[in-house]
Amino acid sequence: MDFMYGPVGLGVVAGLGCGLFLGWHLRSRFGSTTKHLMAVIENSTGETSMMAEGGAFKMILVVRNDLKMGKGKVAAQCSHAAVSAYKQVQRRNPELLKQWEYCGQPKVVVKAPDEEALIDLLSHAKEVGLPISLIQDAGRTQIAPGSRTVLGIGPGPSDLIDHVTGHLKLY
Repeated sequence: MDFMYGPVGLGVVAGLGCGLFLGWHLRSRFGSTTKHLMAVIENSTGETSMMAEGGAFKMILVVRNDLKMGKGKVAAQCSHAAVSAYKQVQRRNPELLKQWEYCGQPKVVVKAPDEEALIDLLSHAKEVGLPISLIQDAGRTQIAPGSRTVLGIGPGPSDLIDHVTGHLKLY
């Protein structure tokens, strides 16, 4: 029992007390943010839907594989989709955007076999309330004007996005 009153014992008790206080303080300060992972997203029709609670958020960029775009073209089209999705969520749900940014802004590029598959994914993503951005090419270089090249889905909760795109292969 004497060790509790010595310098080591007092240091342990002081450290434990400081840790508890700091944990309580951080929880009260940031706890509302983690509770707010239940984000509400407004889709393009103006309806709102609840997003499932989860820790990880991401954005998926779906590239049409049948167009045989060059690497630079794919990079440019994915960039257009990412910027468009970002701007959309910035307007409609800034809290969701903060959560995605806090997670490191993960983006994953996958491939879809053709335009029909891209449109099916777009419909499914809209149904579950995920933000979408469909990119159509201007036709100045490799692709015919108006071609749908990339579909951006998210940012949103990873589990919900995986429900829509989990079957697709990485680009």
